Amino acid sequence: MEPSLQSPLFTQRVVKAMRALYPEELADRAWDNVGLLQENINPPRGPVSPRVLLTNDLTLRVAEEAIQKNASVIVSYHPFIFRGLKTVTLADPHQRIVLRLAQHNIAVYSPHTAADAVIGGVNDWLAGILGKVTPEPEPKSSVVQPIKAVPLGFEGAGYGRLVQLSAPTELERILQAYCAELGMKHVMVSRPKTTPGQGNLIRSVAVCAGSGFDVLKNADADLIVTGEMTHHNALRLKMLGKCVLTVFHSNSERGFLRQVLQPQLKEVLTKEDEAAEVIVSEEDEDPFEIWEAKEVGV
Repeated sequence: MEPSLQSPLFTQRVVKAMRALYPEELADRAWDNVGLLQENINPPRGPVSPRVLLTNDLTLRVAEEAIQKNASVIVSYHPFIFRGLKTVTLADPHQRIVLRLAQHNIAVYSPHTAADAVIGGVNDWLAGILGKVTPEPEPKSSVVQPIKAVPLGFEGAGYGRLVQLSAPTELERILQAYCAELGMKHVMVSRPKTTPGQGNLIRSVAVCAGSGFDVLKNADADLIVTGEMTHHNALRLKMLGKCVLTVFHSNSERGFLRQVLQPQLKEVLTKEDEAAEVIVSEEDEDPFEIWEAKEVGV
């Protein structure tokens, strides 16, 4: 007789909480892979640890961190399983993560574009930084690509945000705000040439975390803010008279985990289990570094 396998109650609570906060129906399932990507099981002796580790990307270092910190569930903003697996071997780093987490009975949930689309989610957090550079009243925000069919209570959800600033603002002031909020010393900027002595005045900003060109390419905005953009797409926007700010893909998302998702998820989970913990990964980081030429001897 096969043993009866069940998901731990704590894992069920985490999945329920994430689905309530960021319904999977909001994700762009045409290409995205969201939800419970790896399940764990009730151990034969004692309950699992009521600890969640939040991360933007689930790497081998983050997986080992989850093991060392005794997390039973990882909530990874980006899905670490994106396409179908034909093997599960040690040769592939993503498959090694599957094996290590299974060995230590750790589940993985990913909200990805569901967290982007929801009101109050990743893109609203990214757009909210603009409130630090404009005087009262707060800048008005609208959805760039609305979702037609949404769950009850999530009306108005969609991808990307278009922000109308309360007053024309110099591009440099906006760059300063994003650098300060995201903890960045360097960003990439594309901007149309102006006459000497004149700067780029921004009246409207379109934002989309991650790689947002496809969402924002037709947005009626003076400035496009996203994580990354290809050379030719940036050229197109520059020729259309638009400025572009890219802050590296995961830097446009990672701060959301600590500032929004951690307190949000903890509040929900501790209502049912006072021992529940939600911690943020210390190993999670953008894969790219920016080096000064002098650092490499130039």
